[in-house]
Amino acid sequence: MSGTYRAIRLERFASSFRAATDIVEVPLTLPGPGEIRVRNRLCGINGIFDTQIARNAVDYVPVKPPSLTGVEAIGIVDATGAGVTDFAVGDAAVTMRFPGGYREANVGPADNFARVPAATRDWLALASTGVSALLALEHVGAVKDGETVAISAAAGGLGHFLVQLALARGCHVIGVCGGPDKAAFVRQLGAQRVIDHRAENVGVVLAAEYPAGIDVAIDSVSGAIFDAFLGNMARHGRLVVAGAATDLDGKPELMTGPRIVHSIYYKGVSVRGFMNGLLTEHWPAARARVFELYRSGHLAVSADAARFTGLEGVYDGIEHLLSGRSIGKVMVEIRTSEENA
Repeated sequence: MSGTYRAIRLERFASSFRAATDIVEVPLTLPGPGEIRVRNRLCGINGIFDTQIARNAVDYVPVKPPSLTGVEAIGIVDATGAGVTDFAVGDAAVTMRFPGGYREANVGPADNFARVPAATRDWLALASTGVSALLALEHVGAVKDGETVAISAAAGGLGHFLVQLALARGCHVIGVCGGPDKAAFVRQLGAQRVIDHRAENVGVVLAAEYPAGIDVAIDSVSGAIFDAFLGNMARHGRLVVAGAATDLDGKPELMTGPRIVHSIYYKGVSVRGFMNGLLTEHWPAARARVFELYRSGHLAVSADAARFTGLEGVYDGIEHLLSGRSIGKVMVEIRTSEENA
């Protein structure tokens, strides 16, 4: 590598990630004591988070331009600082720490990284989105074996892990998605009921087919799907908010239904927010669980068929994810193994 590397940097706040950022050259430094340097090969796309960062709308992440961007990336260690014992040059390393993602190289504390068997799509997706799914379902959703679990965006990066993890707990899984291709994918994952929200009314289906209600619902869409989940929860059900893809603007909306208290009070339902970045102390244990499920064949990774390369591809990847067309985890190849050599 030369004396600089390229990265996507937030330069201004704007309505979109593309408008708020530029690709810039950043000095390539040596790692200090306790640090490592990683040459990133792949990064994961988090389109909703990226858009909200661009708008300065993520409360728990104070950002002031200029700032590097991106969350998760995987690559190869090419230098270690004094005192580092957990990594050696040539090891594959993954990070889920903002802003470690949208950059060709990353220098930071060794504790910000985890060692993985290889710098591949599977290990990146497992260490990032797989861990998020496990914590959303088990830590926040407090799922129990055999419960009825509903998942929105079930064909997406997070959703396809949630479906498999719930099935591994013996749960009855309801997967909500949009379109026949996504529905076929979610059925292939093993969900017992797939609702194509473009062809069926989610609330009507849930009320008719699940009169006892949903024990755990995990929603990353918001809007009508959130309302349908909330209106069909079981006693002591847990509705986990893992995103709001249809409500990125967060603008005031005229509501004509009863207040949320009428849906949660009499059944003892709880609505819980899931933000993976606030659960860092739980990452190591969750990562170990997810990796073991993968090794034992109980968890598979599906990458979206679209291929994006280079930092320029990050912008296309974000817009592809936000378009609602993706199936599985969206990732970008930042640098090839030959470029890293």
